[in-house]
Amino acid sequence: MAKTQLGARVDEDVAELARKRAADLGLSVGDYLARLVQDDASGLRARAVDAAARFLAEHQAIFDEAEAEADGHRPDSSRGARAA
Repeated sequence: MAKTQLGARVDEDVAELARKRAADLGLSVGDYLARLVQDDASGLRARAVDAAARFLAEHQAIFDEAEAEADGHRPDSSRGARAA
């Protein structure tokens, strides 16, 4: 597949994050950015966020209870009162 060069200006902290994350994944920065764009365009990222939201909605009470016990308090009676 032919490659096309793109240019973009980002803050240095964003550029460094991209470099580090690409290295963590064993990818070039270009391949890492291509993967992000493909995931976004395919809806993969949106589906992952939706799945995480559903998981928290179903299990928030468990997280609240565990956090309250760790803090030495009784669990809050309102579901989802504390973020997981």
